[in-house]
Amino acid sequence: MAETLRWGILSTAGIARKNWEAIRNSGNGVVTRVASRDVAKAQQFIDECQGEVPFEEAPRAMGSYDEMVTANDVDAVYIPLPTGLRAEWVIKAAEAGKHVMCEKPCAVDADVLQSMTDACAANNVQFMDGIMYMHSDRMPKLRAALNDPNTVGNITRIASAFSFCAPPDFLAGNIRLNSDLEPAGALGDLGWYTIRATLFVMNYEMPKSLRATMLSTASREDSPSLVPTELSAELFFENGISATFYNSFLTEHQQWLHVSGDKGSIRLDDLVLPFGEGELDFQVSNPKFVINGCNFVMEKNLTRHAVEEPGNNHPDAQESKLFRNFATLALSGTPDSFWSEAALKTQRVLDACLQSAQNGSALVEF
Repeated sequence: MAETLRWGILSTAGIARKNWEAIRNSGNGVVTRVASRDVAKAQQFIDECQGEVPFEEAPRAMGSYDEMVTANDVDAVYIPLPTGLRAEWVIKAAEAGKHVMCEKPCAVDADVLQSMTDACAANNVQFMDGIMYMHSDRMPKLRAALNDPNTVGNITRIASAFSFCAPPDFLAGNIRLNSDLEPAGALGDLGWYTIRATLFVMNYEMPKSLRATMLSTASREDSPSLVPTELSAELFFENGISATFYNSFLTEHQQWLHVSGDKGSIRLDDLVLPFGEGELDFQVSNPKFVINGCNFVMEKNLTRHAVEEPGNNHPDAQESKLFRNFATLALSGTPDSFWSEAALKTQRVLDACLQSAQNGSALVEF
């Protein structure tokens, strides 16, 4: 079995710069090619990244996506193309026998994503979405706390938010404001994370129904229609469990997850992009209300749970683990279907939220 996965990066999107370094830091991956529709742009991307985070052998620049997915020195393709363009190249890569790391949101809808994951399954290649926090060491610790009957107890409520306040030039020109390229806007860009966090807490149980509310919309001048720039949703599960999430391009940085139950609650403040403090943590709250005659006291009872893990651009950071874990699966020759299934569930919830929000917060049932 080969020990190093050879990566091709298909597109020179900004996030690919971070993941160039993540591949280098993975220890079992190397970038061999970078493709753009303009070979000079691909070469500029390589020169800039190689100057900062060099591979022993510089990757080759390519001016053709087709040439990339059939290259004999590429085992896996990382695809950070806009969502509206992604399906064609995921399927072509899979049919050429290449493993696929797909940025999120993975597709314009679940039917398209199903065709993408089906192509990967038919060709025995690994499919995975690029949701980095799923590979953090904090997630197993969070799962253990959720499973501990003395922390949260029976879950009753899940709440999360992921937002940032975009500058005017972003709202005027970014691809996320074009409905052909990114039809779900802030819901696609940010909601993929909050939806996945909800599903993780629920052990991937799907909701019975949901409602979503469109709070604001906008678009670039060249966009055929408006896209969500601010949205909230309410999800309903079996056993009376409910969940809510909020995504926005108009509210400054927040990225939290809160899980409540009949014994206590869990709070995580840096779900998506960890604070660079060397430790990733969450807090368990089991407050106690004590009454003694006229003395009423609320006892805090906070417990901090932490793992040692760097926050950014480090061999032990979550983005490096994402590419390391992917390469381990790809090199094993035995793809793990969990990642396709999790992406499809995330996409189905996202689609239902967009449908509801575009139809006056209509209830959507699964």
